[in-house]
Amino acid sequence: MPAEKDMPSTLRRSAKKAQRTWAKAHDSAVETYGEGERSHRTAFSALKHTHEKVGDHWEPKDGSGPSDSRAKRGAKQPGGRTAGGVDTNATKQHLYELAKRLDVKGRSTMSKQELARAVQKANDRKTRQSRQP
Repeated sequence: MPAEKDMPSTLRRSAKKAQRTWAKAHDSAVETYGEGERSHRTAFSALKHTHEKVGDHWEPKDGSGPSDSRAKRGAKQPGGRTAGGVDTNATKQHLYELAKRLDVKGRSTMSKQELARAVQKANDRKTRQSRQP
């Protein structure tokens, strides 16, 4: 199926459940919409209901539900900004703990929104580092 060749590296470094969630949603979306960006957006929207991005991989969330306002709308309504897999609906304490794991500097004085942005930047940095040879 298409998902195996299109699976992003962040998912290849994730647990099998995250891979299966993304692959099933992706393949279903390909049947409905065809190959392309819309299928990828649909698959990530499904993944963000059960997983969050931590560093260079995806981990299960404590509860299910959309991770940000973009994921809540789904792939049928394109546009808007995503939080890059960061669960912005999580508590400030949860975001703080993620920031701590990712060694975000200045986290103790950050607001919830600042923590979410800092975690997203740290995730992006870790992903870039893991892709380098």
